[in-house]
Amino acid sequence: MARPTQALIDLEAIRKNYHLAKRLAPQSRAMAVVKADAYGHGATRVALALEPEADAFAVAAIEEALELREAGIDKPIMLLEGFFSEQELPLIEAHRLSFVIHSMEQIASLERFSTSARFDVWLKLDIGMHRLGIPLAQFENAINRLRALKSVANLTLMGHFSCADELQSTTTTNQHNAFGQIIQGHNLPISLSNSAAILGWSKIHSDWLRPGLMLYGATPFDCKQENADLLLPAMQLRSKVIAVRSIEVGEAVGYGASWVAQRPSRIGTIAVGYADGYPRQMRSGAPVIVNNQVTQLVGRVSMDMITVDLTDLPSACIGAEVELFGKQLLASELAPWANTIPYTLFTGITRRVQKVYND
Repeated sequence: MARPTQALIDLEAIRKNYHLAKRLAPQSRAMAVVKADAYGHGATRVALALEPEADAFAVAAIEEALELREAGIDKPIMLLEGFFSEQELPLIEAHRLSFVIHSMEQIASLERFSTSARFDVWLKLDIGMHRLGIPLAQFENAINRLRALKSVANLTLMGHFSCADELQSTTTTNQHNAFGQIIQGHNLPISLSNSAAILGWSKIHSDWLRPGLMLYGATPFDCKQENADLLLPAMQLRSKVIAVRSIEVGEAVGYGASWVAQRPSRIGTIAVGYADGYPRQMRSGAPVIVNNQVTQLVGRVSMDMITVDLTDLPSACIGAEVELFGKQLLASELAPWANTIPYTLFTGITRRVQKVYND
């Protein structure tokens, strides 16, 4: 492609990040979470790279699961949001998918479904997120109904922490304790740990881990954390300088004339914008790497371009290499400049950005 904007994906970094999850909880199995196109990294390529060693995969919905099956992925695939209608159950059966049950309505649908198949079912409890999950008061009813179904082969109990990325919060411990109390007496495998819990809460690792963000090399924390510091960034969003101009004191740059030169300045234009996934709300002053040196965004982000200050980078000219985030500038370092998080930077990369894979 002629346009220089690319997302370089380091598949070996993703594999090593998966290995880190397993190393932190050596007695646990780990399902690689590849929903949302593997957080923007390309679900089929990521899953194919991980399949020789991943214990399972997790996606949000059946469309994502079928894409993996069509690509040849044979490992277990779990639907994190379960099924949205009974019409999905024949497809789930045909493609050997497991799924989350998070509502009594889903249990009723499963009871009505006539099949000789036997499913792996993950019963999700609401331990405080109040988003999805069976209320704790309904747990015994739910598990008894599922155990009565011949179509349920294996049951796993799961929950989702709401504050595991807040290392000083007591919420995670409280939610873990509530989960433990409600499932007492049921000798079933459990799954609680997302990326933040895997990295930061070693005492609560369980039978199944669910590494997501950490696979892609971004920390879920807003501070240094010894395990998160071992993660390897997997995506580098890069482009090039396509124009350079000199402006005088008092001249403005970009839409709205929101940035005005306080000194004679060299302004570089870079081929990336919000139509590529570089957030429009990115503030002036945000770091940008040009020719391996840090400079800053000036003016507003346009659909196809941004402008940066090259005044202190006299050797930077047309064709200079640019890293928007990646190995030199972590997504977690850039995200706050747009009042966002690494998840949105990764998943916001649009289809016109060419993905280039490094095995």
